[in-house]
Amino acid sequence: MKIGIPKEIKNNENRVALPPSGVYELVQDGHEVFVEQGAGAGSTFSDQAYQEVGATITTVEEVWASELVMKVKEPLPEEYPFLHEGLVLFTYFHVAANQQLAQALIDSKVIAVAYENVQLANGTLPLLSPMSEIAGRMSVQIGAQFLEKIYGGKGILLSGVPGVRQGRVTIIGGGVAGENAARVAVGLGAQVTILDVSIPRLQELDRQFSGQVQTLYSNRLNIERTIQSADLVVGAVLLPGQKAPCLVTRDMVKQMPEKSVIVDIAIDQGGIFETEDKVTTHDEPTYIREEVIHYAVANMPGAVPQTATIALSIATLPYAQQLANDPLAALRENQALAKGVIAYEGAFTSKEAAHDLSLPFTDLSELI
Repeated sequence: MKIGIPKEIKNNENRVALPPSGVYELVQDGHEVFVEQGAGAGSTFSDQAYQEVGATITTVEEVWASELVMKVKEPLPEEYPFLHEGLVLFTYFHVAANQQLAQALIDSKVIAVAYENVQLANGTLPLLSPMSEIAGRMSVQIGAQFLEKIYGGKGILLSGVPGVRQGRVTIIGGGVAGENAARVAVGLGAQVTILDVSIPRLQELDRQFSGQVQTLYSNRLNIERTIQSADLVVGAVLLPGQKAPCLVTRDMVKQMPEKSVIVDIAIDQGGIFETEDKVTTHDEPTYIREEVIHYAVANMPGAVPQTATIALSIATLPYAQQLANDPLAALRENQALAKGVIAYEGAFTSKEAAHDLSLPFTDLSELI
């Protein structure tokens, strides 16, 4: 099969779908791999490194003419003309908050397989987890930076010092991202509260952190009370395949201390804060609403591309190999992979996103 790896064009998206080591595996499997010139440069992988493992360095047009295209982020409108019937597109989509993209996938009749929707029988999301780990850890690192006065913050050190209180971090959502945010916040010495709707998950987090974090059931009252005194609030809520729920109202944000910081990992799914009225970029990552700093970058791991590219490829490569060998057989035989299909030859096959976008839904089993 012809496999294409284009250069990411999203603002400061320096990741690439596969490093040379991943390309090598596909070439050894007998596939032709076409890499757009400069695609790996942001992750410090040279064109020569790809050539040495058997890839062809070529133009964006030839890359997108492949049968299977692997990306990191969703196609942007400038890339929609490259979508074509017969293409299997394997990437993150986060389509539930993107009507234009959903329509482009339907109109082009591609087979779109979303990393974030691939789901194992136990409910885990193996292709989302590595980026959730990174984004969770980055969220506190970023929040700590924007709490500094020189970045517009209130001038709080999260660890505090003897005689001065610790910074207060509230994390809404106790999944992979929330757990990793807590890990860094605790490591920095902050006072940490995690909210989640799953009591078993809260029990697990309590055991993991040996009482170093406060766990609370996530409801409106607990959210409101905890963010009233928070220096940093991290949004880490995920509903697989769905638009993120609005859990923090404008009135709640108004009650937060002035120059506190919000970092919303869920912004690529629409965000959980009512005050978030735009998605930002690494070039201009923040804006202020109700005197609170909002960080709303949708591709946070793009800032640490070497770590993120390698972590992502470790997770995605086995699934890419199955798709490359026989896409239809892979979707029939691998139920986890089949759950990742959001569009199939003109039909929209993500039930959750179809509901959010008011699109007709077709069950994949009827098509394959």
